Amino acid sequence: MSVPVIAFFNNKAGVGKTTLVYHVAWMMSDLGHTVLVADLDPQGNLTTAFLDADRLEELWPEDATTPTIHGAIRDLQRGVGDVVKPCLEPVGENLALILGDMALSRCEDAFSQVWPKCLDGDERALRVISAFWRVLQLGARERGADVVLVDLGPNLGAINRAALIASDFLVIPLGPDLYSLQGLRNLGPTLRVWRQEWRERLARNPSGDLELPTGAMQPLGYIVMAHTMRFGEPVHVYEKWISRIPATYYRAVLDQRDPDPPPVVSDPHCFALLRHYRSLMPMAQEARKPIFHLKPADGAMGSLFGAVRHAWQDFRTLTERILDQARIARTKVT
Repeated sequence: MSVPVIAFFNNKAGVGKTTLVYHVAWMMSDLGHTVLVADLDPQGNLTTAFLDADRLEELWPEDATTPTIHGAIRDLQRGVGDVVKPCLEPVGENLALILGDMALSRCEDAFSQVWPKCLDGDERALRVISAFWRVLQLGARERGADVVLVDLGPNLGAINRAALIASDFLVIPLGPDLYSLQGLRNLGPTLRVWRQEWRERLARNPSGDLELPTGAMQPLGYIVMAHTMRFGEPVHVYEKWISRIPATYYRAVLDQRDPDPPPVVSDPHCFALLRHYRSLMPMAQEARKPIFHLKPADGAMGSLFGAVRHAWQDFRTLTERILDQARIARTKVT
């Protein structure tokens, strides 16, 4: 039985997606889940959020022998082997990371070229397209993970197509702006096309020994990121865009023409409206920990420590909703 994979993705950059994955991974771990988080963005921002420069220099040697996400698929890409177990870097008691790698960007053409060959039942082509999923499952089994979280770059290219095919579920972070709405309009139809095209290719698997992902890519819901609140409500400049999100999500992502979608605050597809945490975020980045782990020794004193407690509750509620939607049983941690 495969371990569920949840991807966090929007093809609009700058919405705080990587920061979100980082915090949700830590919260799932704090709640007692064994979590594997994978950096499938060639920019490697999630990896640098977890690890400092000294550790990265050790793990990214000049001879590039470490099985980062790219190293784990390198032999397959070169046509001299298959995927190998990835390097699992422990970053917490129940939390480990599959390292990102800028070299992954060189695989874009390879993933693009093999896509049509899958329709011919080409086994190597199917192995390449399923490489991410098979690496994630190898890592999850080795770690004993309950769930895999994946961070992706903001584009609809061939690398992300393979990464999304590897995903059972999709969480979509959104900014309160026009560009995020346009990102939804691009993403929804693309997901439906990729899902259907993968089903056609999945049926052409010539090998009974080659296990392939289902490519479900089921949208779980969306999160509105970094809006500003006043008296418990979004300020006017953001409210205009936030109010348009449900209709766009229903139409573009769910392919439903609901004439009267619910407002964001009561939309069952909206996981949360996350506040900005302006002063806490740079403090957390300097301390190299999630904002809800900040202590007075880190500078979170007085009212800031109260904000840390609020952040803990915000992210716990958000994370538990994601787990519930993905039907991943909660642990007994309270």
